[in-house]
Amino acid sequence: MQKAQLEMTSVKAALLSFFMLSAIVICGLGIYSADAANNHLAVDGYGVVSASH
Repeated sequence: MQKAQLEMTSVKAALLSFFMLSAIVICGLGIYSADAANNHLAVDGYGVVSASH
């Protein structure tokens, strides 16, 4: 039996980084759109509200 390669190559690292960042962006957009659909104002961590005047 051949020994399994467990080392992280640059291609694996790039793909993992891409999928992780994509998941973070998609989750963020989902949360933002759910808040916007319920007439909630999007508020960042500092309490700044993005509302048009």
